[in-house]
Amino acid sequence: MMQRLGLLLIGVLGLISCGKDNSSGIPNVSVNFQSPISDPRYIKLNSVGGAVTVSGYGVAGLVLYHNPDGSYEAFDRCSSYQPEKKCAVTIDNTGFQVDDPCSGSKFSLADGTPVKGPASRSLKSYSIQVANNTIFVSN
Repeated sequence: MMQRLGLLLIGVLGLISCGKDNSSGIPNVSVNFQSPISDPRYIKLNSVGGAVTVSGYGVAGLVLYHNPDGSYEAFDRCSSYQPEKKCAVTIDNTGFQVDDPCSGSKFSLADGTPVKGPASRSLKSYSIQVANNTIFVSN
């Protein structure tokens, strides 16, 4: 009985210690980006369905998207498929998905979920707010 309890305790502790904060597999890095939405580099975000990329933040940069419902999304450009390669996704010609040029995976900009494999995990998302003509992205 004590041996079973000990094994159970070791197993639970092992699971807890091996757990990750994010299910995307993308490393956690500090992100604190802000910019006027009127900046010409981000002007596409003024339109529903608009998407832009931002360099220098996150693991491989950011991709920002203005959803049809008026909300905004922010994702790390680092693909969740083999994230150690730090392959940056690019906005496809439809503007509704991003492509991983390394694996061929595709992800929805609406929620970051994979829509074509081999990726099976979503892109890492960040908190985004647009207020007073300013974009704020953080984690």
